Amino acid sequence: MPTAPQRPDTDGERPIVVITDHSSDEGSSAVLEAAVERLTGTTATPVDARRFMTGGTGRAEIRHGRLTLRLAEDGPTLTPDAVIVYEIPPGDRHRFEDFQRVLARSDTARLGAADSTAWRNATDKSRTVERFARHGIPHAPTITLHAPDRAAALDAFRRLGGDVWTRPATGLGGNGVFHATTTAQLLAARDHYATTGQKWQLSRDARNFDARGRRHQLRVVVLGERVLRVCEHVQEALDEPCNEARGARSTVLPPEELPQRLAELAVSATRALGLSFGGVDLAVEDGGCVFEVNVHPVISGPGALEGVALPMVRAHLAKGSAPRPDHRAAR
Repeated sequence: MPTAPQRPDTDGERPIVVITDHSSDEGSSAVLEAAVERLTGTTATPVDARRFMTGGTGRAEIRHGRLTLRLAEDGPTLTPDAVIVYEIPPGDRHRFEDFQRVLARSDTARLGAADSTAWRNATDKSRTVERFARHGIPHAPTITLHAPDRAAALDAFRRLGGDVWTRPATGLGGNGVFHATTTAQLLAARDHYATTGQKWQLSRDARNFDARGRRHQLRVVVLGERVLRVCEHVQEALDEPCNEARGARSTVLPPEELPQRLAELAVSATRALGLSFGGVDLAVEDGGCVFEVNVHPVISGPGALEGVALPMVRAHLAKGSAPRPDHRAAR
């Protein structure tokens, strides 16, 4: 497994460790490492998250209340002052939970990285829908299915009005997302999920069209009670999801231009899942409708370092003053 060179923890040094999946190429890790250097004048220590997933070579334990990381059986040991965890693919997050349980027992600064329950709430979209309903977060009517027969799939399709978006219950970047307005399209989606063995959802079309008839939504990045960043996504292809990976155009907007009701909605949606940080995808039309909350929204583009990475790392370093989620929402 290729990994970046690691520094041993020597002479009482307590590095700031950035743990990401080094097989990812999205680039958020580089921005976070740059933020660490900007704020502290020291170089962050990058660690491959795969070492601490189920079956990995790394070991994590608590010594005198502090998290201690051994990267391999005979490898160096790190005792970080703060741990920043990011860029963990949704499909692998369950393999990271043993590490999170160890981290949760430590007094190492980590800003929500140890909260596996909150991560599950956001990663498994069936759990997301349940918590949105419980906490009054407006969202499109949704039905979750697992290996349905033809009749069950068509019944769900009809109950939602015959104009739906289907998606895997755990997904990334708009992959496996389809717009279905006919029974043939719905059954083709059902066959796709049956082949991949995925639990999936149907959601009523939110009719999120702008004045020019294009698909339109916002990505609102939240830290505690603050809105850090707002990106507007516009999709010309009406049967494609509003993801940049699927052709949508993204424009960064000044956070102060976000209407207060939408800022409050984004904060409430994040809190409902138990997260202290997240990227909220929502429709503006008809008062606002939340699609999902991303545990690790991609940190890239103009202003991402200043607008997202710096305040996020600063919250880690603040330790006791870092925003805390409402854990009652995660139960």
